[in-house]
Amino acid sequence: MNQKLIKKEVLVFLFLCSVLPIVVNAQRIDERARDYLTPQKVIWTYNPTGGEIRNVEALLNKGIGQATLVANNVCQLNNGANEHASILLDFGKELHGGLEIVTGRWTGPREREVRVRFGESVSEAMADIDTFVNATNDHAIRDQKILLPWLGKKEIGNTGFRFVRIDLLGENSTIQLKEVNAISVYRDIPYLGSFECNDEMLNQIWETGAYTVHLNMQNFLWDGIKRDRLVWVGDMHPEVKTINSVFGFNEVVPKSLDMIRNNTPLPRWMNGISSYSMWWVLIHYEWYQNHGNLDYLKEQKEYMSALLKHFCSMVDENGQEQLNGNRFLDWPSSPYPEAVDAGYQALLKKTLEAGSEMLGIVGDKNTAKRCAETANRMAKVNPDPVDSKQAASLLNLADLLSNEKAADIILKDGAHKFSTFYGYYMLESLAKAGKIAEAQQIIKDYWGGMLELGATSFWEDFNMEWTENAGRIDELPQAGKIDIHSTYGEYCYVKLRHSFCHGWASGPTPWLTENVLGVKVLEPGCKKVKIEPNLGTLKWVKGTYPTPYGLIKIEHKLGIKGKIVSKIEAPEGVEIVK
Repeated sequence: MNQKLIKKEVLVFLFLCSVLPIVVNAQRIDERARDYLTPQKVIWTYNPTGGEIRNVEALLNKGIGQATLVANNVCQLNNGANEHASILLDFGKELHGGLEIVTGRWTGPREREVRVRFGESVSEAMADIDTFVNATNDHAIRDQKILLPWLGKKEIGNTGFRFVRIDLLGENSTIQLKEVNAISVYRDIPYLGSFECNDEMLNQIWETGAYTVHLNMQNFLWDGIKRDRLVWVGDMHPEVKTINSVFGFNEVVPKSLDMIRNNTPLPRWMNGISSYSMWWVLIHYEWYQNHGNLDYLKEQKEYMSALLKHFCSMVDENGQEQLNGNRFLDWPSSPYPEAVDAGYQALLKKTLEAGSEMLGIVGDKNTAKRCAETANRMAKVNPDPVDSKQAASLLNLADLLSNEKAADIILKDGAHKFSTFYGYYMLESLAKAGKIAEAQQIIKDYWGGMLELGATSFWEDFNMEWTENAGRIDELPQAGKIDIHSTYGEYCYVKLRHSFCHGWASGPTPWLTENVLGVKVLEPGCKKVKIEPNLGTLKWVKGTYPTPYGLIKIEHKLGIKGKIVSKIEAPEGVEIVK
């Protein structure tokens, strides 16, 4: 062979060998797991005139995900001339993912058309798109018509759901369903943190908050798995608090923080909301305190410094913030601009204080000093919370409102006018005022109220008034009962558009860990942690907290004369302060 040709081929081969690893490494890798789950219950069936449904209970048997020539125990749907055979399945808990349908065989045309509807509630799975109850396909297709193969398998769906309705379409049509399995798509990560006490409702609430955030830890950290499958950076703050308490370090957090930073050139606001750029700073503070990754914090220096300078420039000489853009705390506070203004003053003061500390650590002393001076100037302004629980909590946490005044506002009418997002900060303010028992009761009334209505994850919004004469979300609507999902909701979450798995609602999980179990991180990377239990109405509590060095194991119990007896085990590298 020609020597020049051989040399050329060798050079090409060597070039490909050098480039190929770069190409491979540049590929997007999905590290999520997939589980196949069997339905737990058949909630409803419809036998059409001239048709029938046979052996629907066969779908509750665990399958193998494979069509077989011999399949005696199958579900068969048969249509009449004008009506469709239909089934409604319950998979037992909120899931993220889709559906696997395995078919048998039948005579006639080899493909069959069905309609599949996913729902976070029974009502949603039974509803039509664009009806008066506002069922939608926004962000994720939850209502679609598909063709199923003869003796085959079809996978569909990418949404949040618990319930699935299947309708066989076509006149005088027949289909065999060997299996209908949910495909649960999630990060296969351990629950390192834990919380257990003598109140089972609080245990269930802690676990549900953890599970709600876990479902939203997809390729990025989302706010909702049905709707709002987006990185809303403000909404991430309570989610990140939960992740720190339950999972420890997970790459989904820096990945999402970096994505939103890279997509928000200054002076734009993250997600178009000025407060969300503040939350980005505060999340970095929480993340650094828990994980102590100085190199990662240094990566934020340029952007964070410019952002904080921008914040400082929008505080007047009297210490009053003048932020522009979309001014948003949470949805329930939106109609009250004075409350939003008060919350903004507090939130920006907290942001500048946290930013000053972080910029001092990464070496930008001048901007750190400017942030501290601006925050001190802001402390001279004392906004009126106007009886807003959201504003009162932020003002108190920023030391702009007394513990007593804040607690009076937050405790008025108990769990009424609480918020799924800002509920965490209301609870934090109550803890600061020493109102642990009162906070525990609100948690049970408010977040427990969702569980009592059939929730297995926490919702985008919830009002205590909704519980009056309300039916459960895992049951068909009943005469004389209010269908909570198709009746309530405002703003962007009207009726069935309402998300029933929203990570911002997970606040009780980190709150119970931080304030009842008593875990307070004092130095970056959990090098120093204070354990200060507050049992409230409880007799005992135990749990674990993940650190970069391993788990802190904690037990507290009420001893003689009300004295708390504690047992604490910390890994090497973590100093415990009592």
